[in-house]
Amino acid sequence: MTLAPFEIPLWADLAAVGIGALQGAMFAGRLKERRLDLLGVALIGILVGLGGGLLRDILLNQLPAAMKTNWYLVVATLAALLGMALLRLFTRLNPLIIALDAVTIGLFAAIGTTKALAYGVPEVPAVFVGVVSAVGGSILRDVSLNLPIALMHVGSLYAVAAGAGTVLITVLVALGANITVAATTCVIVTTLIRLGSVRFGWSLPEQRAIASWRVWRRTARP
Repeated sequence: MTLAPFEIPLWADLAAVGIGALQGAMFAGRLKERRLDLLGVALIGILVGLGGGLLRDILLNQLPAAMKTNWYLVVATLAALLGMALLRLFTRLNPLIIALDAVTIGLFAAIGTTKALAYGVPEVPAVFVGVVSAVGGSILRDVSLNLPIALMHVGSLYAVAAGAGTVLITVLVALGANITVAATTCVIVTTLIRLGSVRFGWSLPEQRAIASWRVWRRTARP
């Protein structure tokens, strides 16, 4: 299946990168167990902002979008520096930052999936590319800081939210839906799932809980 990738204005793509870089710098700036200097915090912010797009384009064997224009690196760097300088202010605005971040995850998921489909990648790998595009920045952040990868923790539905949105895109496109409609639906669904996980504490079952339930079932049998 091939199609034209979902296109968003450059300013919207840069805004998504900036929000990611801002949140990455805020995360690094709040770390107490790691002694990071200003350069380290800035680099983490840039990694979060650009990481998903870089991994996406590497998987597709394409020149990363961040290398095609000056703006991506400039915006990511400025947003990371802003996140450091105004950490206390943005911490007070954390609910807004979380909401914008949820939309950003949806945008990266939609762009990654449709770009993969446009290059002729089959549906299942295209979903994988979309999810990596959405959560790649946070993975690179945690690997760089030598932390447990956040999306593997109970209560984090980053990958689940992105996966639901990307699967929806491939299904809608397979049914002949307009690519813009499919991508917009992906962004909405991904955003709602991510915000729901934050607001209502949604999570996948914990492995230990499943194991305990199995033990209980075995011991409860007569």
